[in-house]
Amino acid sequence: MAVTRRAVHIGAGKIGRGFVGQFLVASGYELTFVDVDERVVSALNEAGRFVVHEVGEMPVEHLVHGFRALNSKTDRARVVQAIAEADVVTTAVGARTLPLVAPVIAEGLAARGTERGDVTIVACENAFNATDSLHASIRRAPVLEDRDIAAVFANCAIDRIVPDQSGVLGQSGGLDVVLEPFYEWVIERTPFDSSDTEPPVIDGVTWVEDLQPFVERKLYTVNTAHATAAYHGSTRGIRLIREALEDREVRAEVDGVLAETTALLIAKHGFDPEEHARYVAANLSRIANPHLPDTTFRVGRNPLRKLGRRERFVGPASQLAERSMPVDHLLGAIRAALAFDDQDDPESIELHALLRSGATAHALTEILTGLMESHPLFPAVRDVVAAVLATESADV
Repeated sequence: MAVTRRAVHIGAGKIGRGFVGQFLVASGYELTFVDVDERVVSALNEAGRFVVHEVGEMPVEHLVHGFRALNSKTDRARVVQAIAEADVVTTAVGARTLPLVAPVIAEGLAARGTERGDVTIVACENAFNATDSLHASIRRAPVLEDRDIAAVFANCAIDRIVPDQSGVLGQSGGLDVVLEPFYEWVIERTPFDSSDTEPPVIDGVTWVEDLQPFVERKLYTVNTAHATAAYHGSTRGIRLIREALEDREVRAEVDGVLAETTALLIAKHGFDPEEHARYVAANLSRIANPHLPDTTFRVGRNPLRKLGRRERFVGPASQLAERSMPVDHLLGAIRAALAFDDQDDPESIELHALLRSGATAHALTEILTGLMESHPLFPAVRDVVAAVLATESADV
């Protein structure tokens, strides 16, 4: 008799449905989507299916069905029970939202006990060690005080471009997802070494002993290039990412940051230069995919997060500065990010409020990037912030 494998995925957005959820269903899991948006939950339950469209030279469609959806606000007891019975729990809610979903996961773990064996928990977020952050938040839940947790927490690196879905309706009441054919889902194996639980079987997942090289390769190549094209493109009034990459000046900036991050990745992780060059070229082709009409404003959203200490610009630039290696193009990308102005993006509004707050360049450098004054990158970034402040003052 076949054993039923159960999975809970929290966050039924585009990545949740079109990537993580699709892979879990394709791997044979009985899947429960969890979300706080009643419209999405109702649509999923009413339609019972949706289609994932991979667009490119050879388009492919994947029909996803055999799932249910629960609202964690209005049906919390059933969500807790689903987590208690799950073999795998994943999230795709955004790194900043993880503390908000931690309590319901903690309740599920408390209801689970230890007799069921360990559940695998993976936060599929675009952030460093997101699962560790989720684990820390779960641990703080009062319901788990002084209790053992029957779970294995594994960090992952996840990579797939999902553009703006405006106008995507398909056959499933707006649930269909359009995305690129390329994907990468890498999960660390080492947390299972101290558990009796084997890593779960999930089609398409690559299990590795050391996740850090894959995380940094992806973040400092794909995300750095994508954001650089977005910020430099938006300052030039370019709407589409692929059009930004066709602009000679923008492309020079993108190539420049990739030369700098390539130097870091090869020096730090020992990547083969020729193999890494192929990786860079392949990812530039992905970003410029004419079948994915991605916009500079969508990719540029959340500039405060993207200027963070361990993020796509300051992260590699700080490590390069520690090695006395060039960072000129990364500094240019930081300046372009500081100039990003989208009145529909709360972080962009907050960023410009900070720049106009009267705070000094020194203080803003610490606030925006998390760099300490003693760090070798600090003076260069402070000069960039000062230059942007002068521009902001002139515009007032």
